Formats: sequence, structure tokens, C-alpha cells
Amino acid sequence: MKRAYIIHGWGGSSKEPLLEWIKEELQKKGYSVKILDMPHTDAPKIEEWVEYLKKEISSEEIDEDSIFIGHSIGCQTIMRFLEKLHKHKKVGKCIFIAPWIDLINLEPDELEIAHPWINTKIDFDRILDHCTDFVCIFSNNDPYVHLDEAEKFKEKLNAKIVILKNKGHFTEKYGIEKLPEILDFLK
Repeated sequence: MKRAYIIHGWGGSSKEPLLEWIKEELQKKGYSVKILDMPHTDAPKIEEWVEYLKKEISSEEIDEDSIFIGHSIGCQTIMRFLEKLHKHKKVGKCIFIAPWIDLINLEPDELEIAHPWINTKIDFDRILDHCTDFVCIFSNNDPYVHLDEAEKFKEKLNAKIVILKNKGHFTEKYGIEKLPEILDFLK
């Protein structure tokens, strides 16, 4: 069975219009879709978010027909989840919207929350043991994710990079409720 798991970003929820739209589009393509509501979304912690994924997603249901879609810190969560998967588990694809390793323009309280995410090493080789098909979608005017991040994902994960114009951080605040460009990668 084709399964998709969608992980929202910092301060987000499963009710975001873009994520609900992606869910509907995936269901039209025959996917069983789960959008998770992550805990303590306004102050996300690595261990808590990764453990939540482990609890909500049975490793038995993950296979090469599974895809993961993340937004912002949700992308980091997916990568850190993949690092810890059982050795022989593979997923079909990861689609990351506004992914980052480093962030820009944070307020001091935001920087305190982001610090562990930015400074805790990610084992990209281990991630590649579990998935080799990555698509990373960036916006040329994202106030938090600099376009330099695209090169990092290309280098570390051999990701296909898509740079869109004027999508901000891909949230409702920036008028983003649909992302038709993502449909090319949902085959």
C-alpha cells in the first residue's frame, strides 16, 4: 500500500491549508495519508519530535512505497527519524518544503529553540541508507531559509533542487494554500 506521512513545521498543525491540499492530492493518487500534529509545536524539541514519529509510524508499515513530506523543521524531523530507522528499512521518497540546516533572521527566543536543531549533527550517510530520492523545494524570498541551504541539500543528499519565486516560507501567511509544483514529484 502506498503511504504518505506529512510533518508540519514549527508552530504549525495538520490543519494548514497547504498540508490539507497535499493530503487531498495524494489521496487522489491512491495514497493512505497521515498528517501528524506534532507535540509542543511552538517549542519543538528534537528528541520529542523524533520519538513522536517513532510512536505514530510503525516501522512495519514503512517500505519503498512510503513517502515523507516535511515543511521546515518537519524536514529536519524526518531526517533525524530516518537516521534511527532499522538498518534494512527503505522509504521511496522524501519531499522537503523549505528545509534547512541553518536558519536566518531569528529572534533571540527563536534562536534558543532552534539552537539544538542547528547544532546537533545530522548523519547524512545514515539517512541515505534509508532513502536516496530527495526533492527540496525552496523560495527565493524565504525570510528564514537562505538559498545557500539548497546547495547543502544537493551536496549532502544529492537532492533535486526546486527554487520557486515569491513563496515566502510556504505558509498561509504568505498566501500559500496550494503548491501545484509538488505534483510533478508525487508520481
